Amino acid sequence: MKNNIRGSAIALLPLLVFVALFIGTGIATQDFQAMPITVALFIAIIVAMLLKPKDRLNEKISIFTKGAGRENIMLMVLIFLLAGAFSQVAENMGAVESTVNLGLSLLPSNLLLVGLFIICCFISISMGTSTGTVIALVPIAIGIAEQTELPLALAIATVIGGAMFGDNLSVISDTTIVSTQSQEVRMVDKFKTNFFIVLPGALVTIVILWFITSEQSTTPATDLEFSLIKVLPYLAVLVIALMGVNVLIVLIGGTVFAGLIGLVDGSYTFTSFITAAGEGIANMQNIAIIAILIGGLIALIQHYGGIDYLLHFITSRIRSKKGAEFGIAALVSATDLSTANNTISIIITGPLAKDIADEYGVDRRKSASLLDIFAAAFQGLIPYGGQMLAAAGLAAISPVAVIPYSIYPVTLLICGIIAILLGFPRKKKA
Repeated sequence: MKNNIRGSAIALLPLLVFVALFIGTGIATQDFQAMPITVALFIAIIVAMLLKPKDRLNEKISIFTKGAGRENIMLMVLIFLLAGAFSQVAENMGAVESTVNLGLSLLPSNLLLVGLFIICCFISISMGTSTGTVIALVPIAIGIAEQTELPLALAIATVIGGAMFGDNLSVISDTTIVSTQSQEVRMVDKFKTNFFIVLPGALVTIVILWFITSEQSTTPATDLEFSLIKVLPYLAVLVIALMGVNVLIVLIGGTVFAGLIGLVDGSYTFTSFITAAGEGIANMQNIAIIAILIGGLIALIQHYGGIDYLLHFITSRIRSKKGAEFGIAALVSATDLSTANNTISIIITGPLAKDIADEYGVDRRKSASLLDIFAAAFQGLIPYGGQMLAAAGLAAISPVAVIPYSIYPVTLLICGIIAILLGFPRKKKA
């Protein structure tokens, strides 16, 4: 079933302007801090407001503000701010230093990133949230980079890669729920199909990480000081999150717990504890504003028909079963690039993907897997995605600097393409 709503190609102009300004300026100046994301976004928003001059400005502003204030955007903002508070409070009382030193004492340094990636995979597949995994483990990745010669961007990319692995596979993640519901397949069936497609990518990532860090010293450190009590806030956050507790409660509880430990051991007074929490929130305000602006910009692009144009452009070129699979992959990829949200991109393209799968004989377990795989791959690569913004905000680096080290999202993308080309996995219809 083709998508007969043609949409408008010009509606994508604001997004192209944003990408060109943000990334293009960085390439031209060799400095990706030269063009602040917020400035590039405001210019793109102005371009969006100038489209369709016959439409009333007040109507465009209303569309923008409603998009910026959507429930998922505001939830993301709250998570960012609370993550900043937890990160700063834990760091100031010594949790990061103790956690990293403990890891350095137990593992040879050439296995630190391999271990970090595997832990991220496990945590994210258990929690079902890539953003929660990023927020919990990026401070540890930062500490590892500071205590070794490993690039900070590589450590951050390792966490994001592991987070996207679990987000893609977890049976409790939003993306899995949406993809299986839209394709009307069981979660367990989608998991089996998806797992065998992406497992080679995870294994290749582990090998690459080991190879990159192989020149690091292989002798465990023995003279590093750490306090097991100060490691507890991170363990508590991970354990409580794995129990399925709401991420907002997890972050608030983690912040209070870290603060109490600091008060008991003398790292904090009540005033310095509150100050640290405030500093952490302030550090994430810029990222929160970026998320709000992107939400409003995407709402305008969708209203003008940009998403409909992408859907029509791709579906009108499908001619075969293999082409249908590539079409499904292209649909969700293009939509994720436009919306910067893998869950939303699957919600938008899922019903159309099901129609395509039925029309061209694509196994729905495969179509559900393709939706989740390609959305996760691009979500882990785009510098304006929530996961990348959160990680870069906590690490105080440009999200573009992380992209060259994004090993797993690239291997995930390659695995998805190979699975289509080889017709893998071959299964009988359910």
